[in-house]
Amino acid sequence: MGIGLARQGKRVLALDIDAQGSLTASLGFQNPDQLEDTLATALYHVMNEEPLPQGYGILHHDEGIDFLPANIELSGLEVTLVTMMSRETVLRRYLQTVQDNYDVILLDCCPSLGMLTINALAAADEIVVPVMAHYLSLKALEQLLRTVTKVKRQINPNLKISGILITMADMRTNYTKDIIELLRDNYGGKLRIFNSVIPLSIRAAGTSAEGRSIYRHDPSGKVAAAYAALTQEVCHAE
Repeated sequence: MGIGLARQGKRVLALDIDAQGSLTASLGFQNPDQLEDTLATALYHVMNEEPLPQGYGILHHDEGIDFLPANIELSGLEVTLVTMMSRETVLRRYLQTVQDNYDVILLDCCPSLGMLTINALAAADEIVVPVMAHYLSLKALEQLLRTVTKVKRQINPNLKISGILITMADMRTNYTKDIIELLRDNYGGKLRIFNSVIPLSIRAAGTSAEGRSIYRHDPSGKVAAAYAALTQEVCHAE
């Protein structure tokens, strides 16, 4: 989605908020643990009230977006955050140093509700919730929505859910269709569910290994078309 927004002329920064470095690897850095300047080291600077050099740790992808990588050091930082004062707002304070340089900043979170994810919710304006068309994903959605409500009430009153994105959907099966119908019945009246559905695709799985987006990997495929449609929905919602 970040590269889709860049293709629409947006200045985009993506932050990898996952100690596994999945976004970092997907953007071409297959050994994120070898990187010295990452989100973890940037946040350590913020926590220690040390000035950050302009552009610290930010890398550029040749498809038009900037990104701040992550690696296993982020796990240690999350443990440290637990004992910090104002621990929920460390990421917000970092973003204040770079936000004037970008139109959109994407925070790519790991699938857990730890302190780093709470930091992301405390810093964000809007949330896009990716949901696989599986029953367990719907159960996880319930927990996430409860957490969002707490963060909105206690830390970030401006936080809102932009929409739910159905992803990795195998529309050939009745099971997937039933789950999507259940999702729309239960949440469609309260939350926006994007019309764009990202289909399951073996071709799309190869993008991570190649370090390039679906737009280059399979530009005429159904997944590229779905993400292009999603980008239009997101842009029109602004």
